[in-house]
Amino acid sequence: MLKKFQDFAIKGNAFDLAVGVIIGAAFGGIVTSLVGDIFMPIIGAITGGLDFTNYFVPLSSKVTADSLVEAKKQGAVLAWGAFLTITINFVIVAAVLFALVNMIQKFRQQEEAKPATPPRQEVLLTEIRDLLAKRS
Repeated sequence: MLKKFQDFAIKGNAFDLAVGVIIGAAFGGIVTSLVGDIFMPIIGAITGGLDFTNYFVPLSSKVTADSLVEAKKQGAVLAWGAFLTITINFVIVAAVLFALVNMIQKFRQQEEAKPATPPRQEVLLTEIRDLLAKRS
């Protein structure tokens, strides 16, 4: 049983999946920083300094705070600004992954389009075949 598990974990796709998840998490951190530190400030500057993360709708009359953190302490709020930020984050991640996958597919198609150089033995056998065909 232990041997089967080792074969699965090391030789199977589990290892590839683990590497993909780790790289994906690191890539997610990069994209989160890209959205939070670059795109959202630019959008905020274009829209006159709006910070979407603090936009909310109070769902309780007890909520009187101006910031989302304080409002959540006072009662229920609908944090639509945070949702908008996460949605923008998702769209950027999807667009970057789409571009990356397209780039990799184009690269693979270029690699497949190049004719593979046959091994030396095949070249020699082809030459021998052609010589024998000429003699016949």
